[in-house]
Amino acid sequence: MKQINIRFEQDKTLDSIDVVIRAGEKDRDVESLIDQLSQNKPQKLTLLDKNDCPCVVDKNDVITVTSDGKQVRVITKKGIFTAKQTLQNVEESLSSRMFLRISRFELINLSMVRKYDFTIGGTLRIEFNNGMETWASRRYIPLIRQRLSGEEGYLC
Repeated sequence: MKQINIRFEQDKTLDSIDVVIRAGEKDRDVESLIDQLSQNKPQKLTLLDKNDCPCVVDKNDVITVTSDGKQVRVITKKGIFTAKQTLQNVEESLSSRMFLRISRFELINLSMVRKYDFTIGGTLRIEFNNGMETWASRRYIPLIRQRLSGEEGYLC
């Protein structure tokens, strides 16, 4: 990890704590630091159920988030919901340590994955604990391999 310099600046005009991270680029170290600092963030998403009624879902229950055109679907342990935000906005509200983009249209919860199946043809099939499966985009496979090789126990 890179060297981190921390300093406190008192500003009596502020009612909240404002944290700014300055770095040359937003790399893995910066992402990790953001995740650690944001652990106090609420672990909930506000989504719409099948009747378009707002409901609150625990982020840990999310299995996958997909986008097909303008609709963003969030599949959880408790059912399928719709997000009013874009896939990009939903991704930003989720922990980058816990979620991974596998295509332009899909995010997965790494803790819900049972098995990664890298085939000889260069494709990746992902099987979830509940039996669901999805496929990663070929374009994202090098990034996925890099991310998973850094996580203990994901690649065998």
